[in-house]
Amino acid sequence: MREIIFDTETTGFDPLTGDRMVEIGCIEMVGRVMTGATFHCYFNPERAMPPAAEAVHGLSDKFLSDKPLFASQADALLEFLGDSPLVAHNASFDFGFLNMELERCGRPAIDMGRMVDTIAIARTRHPGAKLSLDALCTRYGIDRSHRTKHGALLDAELLAQLYIELTGGRQIGLGFGDSLAVSVEIETTRISLVRTDRPFRTPRPHQPLPEELERHRAFVGTIKDALWTEEERRALAPSD
Repeated sequence: MREIIFDTETTGFDPLTGDRMVEIGCIEMVGRVMTGATFHCYFNPERAMPPAAEAVHGLSDKFLSDKPLFASQADALLEFLGDSPLVAHNASFDFGFLNMELERCGRPAIDMGRMVDTIAIARTRHPGAKLSLDALCTRYGIDRSHRTKHGALLDAELLAQLYIELTGGRQIGLGFGDSLAVSVEIETTRISLVRTDRPFRTPRPHQPLPEELERHRAFVGTIKDALWTEEERRALAPSD
C-alpha cells in the first residue's frame, strides 16, 4: 500500500486568522518502506514571519521572499499526493493548513478520511506518555542528533521511522504490498532419517517372554519393605 508521510511549517497556529504554510515535506512509502521519492517545497507566505515562529523553524522573511507562491506548486503537490493515505503527527493541524492553502487557490480540499494521525496511534500504545515527535523518537531510539531546528522534510523523515515503529516495527509481517514485486527463491534439501544400510528385522511382539517375567519377579523379591507389597497386603486383608 502506498502512503505519504508529510509535515508542514507555518507562520503560526491558526490558518483561520491569517497564518500561512511556508514549507511542506512529503515522503513516499510503499509497504511501509521508504521508496526515496519525496516532494519538498518552500512557499512565500505573502506576510511577515512572526519572531516566535521563526525561532522554531528558522525560516526568515528574507529567505522566503524569493520562494514560489503555494498556488504555483499546488498541482505538482496534488499529483505527488495522489489518492494515498496521508500520515502526519497531530495531523489535524497539518490538514488544516494544507486545505486552507488549497481553498485559497481554488482547489478542492483533501478528504479528512485520508488522514492518519500518529499522535492518535501513539496515544493508544502509550497512554499518559509524552507524545511529541521528539519524545517518541527518544522512546524508540530514533536518531535526531542532526536536527537543530524544525524542518518539514527532516521531520517527515523522522516521522516515517516513527510510523514504522508505531505500526509494528521492522518486522511488520512477511507479506508484501501489492505494489512491490518481490521474488524469493528458496532451495530446499530433502533429508531422509531412515537408514538403508541395516538388514531388515521383523518387529518383535511387545509381550514379555516367560523367562523375562521370572527374572522380574526374582528382582522384585529382593526389595525390602516395598510400598506396593504393603498396599497388596491391605487389599487382601479381610475387612472387619
